[in-house]
Amino acid sequence: MKNYTLDATDIRILGAIQEHGQLSKAKLAQIVNLSPTPCWTRLDRLKSAGFVRGYHADIALERVVDFTQVIVTISLSQHRKADFDRFETYIANIDEVVECIATGGGMDYVMKVVCPSLSAFQTLMETLSSSEIGIDRYMTYIATRVVKSARPNIIKLTRKP
Repeated sequence: MKNYTLDATDIRILGAIQEHGQLSKAKLAQIVNLSPTPCWTRLDRLKSAGFVRGYHADIALERVVDFTQVIVTISLSQHRKADFDRFETYIANIDEVVECIATGGGMDYVMKVVCPSLSAFQTLMETLSSSEIGIDRYMTYIATRVVKSARPNIIKLTRKP
């Protein structure tokens, strides 16, 4: 399954589950325009090949709890592979960091951090700064509201220009 080549039907299946989450065999087949058994077989193959990481609920967090969301850009003091590995391993275990993207250019990482309060965020940043993970400097941007949050449209991304 290492060299699994996706065709248009596979892309339609991935697009359907990305948009709708887990679906019944009949509903998925209807959306994809394929009979149920072959559709389900393809989905199983896609899962086995690692194309589907999981299914998640999109929770309206703001309806559940008050929270503070902060975007943080981070620059490391050193840029060796071991420095990046140490930072990434440490960050992977911090629950408040919900996204961390390695970037090229002026900053090394952009993180999305969600904390119960601004003071909790400040405590987290003090902990990160005092840890031996190589942070040289960081900048913070308090998120005031989410204007758009979406997943990439897999169907559009895979179309040939």
